[in-house]
Amino acid sequence: MLLRVLIAPDKFKGTLTAREAAEAIAVGWQQARPSDRLERLPISDGGDGFGQVMSDLMGAIPQMIQTCDAAHRRCKARWWWEPRSKTALIESAEIVGLAKLPLNRFHPFELDTYGLGKVVRAAVELGAKRCLVGLGGTATNDGGFGLARALGWKFLSNEGKAIERWTELPSATHLARPLPYRLFPELVAAVDVQNPLLGLRGATRIYGPQKGLKPSDFRLAERCLAQLVALVKKTKRRELAMVPGAGAAGGLGFGVAAFLGGRLEAGFQLVARQADLEQRLTKADLVITGEGTIDSSTFMGKGAGCLARLCYDQGVPCIGLAGAIGPGLSRKQLFTRIRALTELTNPVEAKRKPGKWLQALAKQVANEVHHRQAVFK
Repeated sequence: MLLRVLIAPDKFKGTLTAREAAEAIAVGWQQARPSDRLERLPISDGGDGFGQVMSDLMGAIPQMIQTCDAAHRRCKARWWWEPRSKTALIESAEIVGLAKLPLNRFHPFELDTYGLGKVVRAAVELGAKRCLVGLGGTATNDGGFGLARALGWKFLSNEGKAIERWTELPSATHLARPLPYRLFPELVAAVDVQNPLLGLRGATRIYGPQKGLKPSDFRLAERCLAQLVALVKKTKRRELAMVPGAGAAGGLGFGVAAFLGGRLEAGFQLVARQADLEQRLTKADLVITGEGTIDSSTFMGKGAGCLARLCYDQGVPCIGLAGAIGPGLSRKQLFTRIRALTELTNPVEAKRKPGKWLQALAKQVANEVHHRQAVFK
């Protein structure tokens, strides 16, 4: 029986882009089931790869710009421009991403989002009416402090001294806004998590450790971000720290809302709407998605988990393929089946040749479907 298969993976972080993952799955699947109709639809949740996925859907044109990374080292960065709608697409991970830095060389206290500001200014100068910013995958924990400075916001002490490092924020008592500070008629920030800025579920404690923050650093980091919140509240009369997604990308969600007037939205929903995903699902007999690790966090706003939920609600079988399967899969019933590269090889080899092993895994799963199609009814 011929199947209509929608292949819609997210990135396999650090190894495969969403597009590369989709191609590997398609090649493996076709080796076992050459008659099936395959549709490739790479997805994103707002993290690494968001810009490329959205630009493919929108037909946007890549742009290159000279700026600086999170450590203020000169770098070239890519963003995208869709001229008909005058939409700019910016991916934070392309500029201040963790993957752009040497492993363990910089501490988050040395890093900020300053380099993102030059890309935002380039979009303004080109006449953007709409700006979409993917927030995930950054190396930073500065709450958007660096971005704000790059756009002309000034953080001042009582003596009028300019604060230039986010770890000096506790001494900041005044915040001066630039004119104008609202740069786009519409700015939407794509977030992949719903965490607030501060507290036990905030940016520092939940995501800081994967960027290099130690528990002994939490107190200072929280103090700095709390002062940032106080300055924004004093200047703009707005309380934004508890907005869902404010803690995304080391608090960049808060920064985009506070300093650019942006609206925070789930990244997967932006991609799904642009791709007309619900309509595509009505034509699919089976969906295959995936990401680097499928674990409990998959169901907290990540692309693969959101797609699995959508498939479950619409009664479409959904297979999840991953590099590895983590603990805590209390909602694994959303997937018809979950498989991992580590079932075929060891973790080191899976990371060394992820395309090869993902292709092999897809072929194996397709063969199982061929012999047990009733499981998808």
